[in-house]
Amino acid sequence: MPIIKISMFINAPPKVCFDLARSIEVHVKTTTQTKERVVAGRSSGMIELHESVTWEAVHFGIRQRLTAKITEFDSPNLFVDEQVSGAFKRFKHTHKFISYQGGTHMIDIFDYTAPFGLVGKLADIIFLKRYMRKFLTTRNEALKMMAEE
Repeated sequence: MPIIKISMFINAPPKVCFDLARSIEVHVKTTTQTKERVVAGRSSGMIELHESVTWEAVHFGIRQRLTAKITEFDSPNLFVDEQVSGAFKRFKHTHKFISYQGGTHMIDIFDYTAPFGLVGKLADIIFLKRYMRKFLTTRNEALKMMAEE
């Protein structure tokens, strides 16, 4: 089970960061590189506990769909989304927001299993983990810029 952990300090209160991270519109704005759009579920506003959203995006040149559901929610400290269906065998994505020195220490933990058994493990070693780290980091940097405006 690979785990990607990304930490970032944001010069904004936890509530601002928390709300930006769960906003459907912000998600679309911060994932333009993969052309993400909502095709089912919560389609606007801020996603809440037990709600789900289905995203359509292009990864590795292939149009894909992924449905994620919010399984844990503690405003403004933490929320967790987990894959219901999609390209991964499974994933659990934890978003933490810790008040720190007048701002927020944002921590993203992406715990996942690649599909396709041994082939998926090899793909993870060769490119998937690096791709996902870059994808998450790019999104978090965009969230940071929005929060600090």
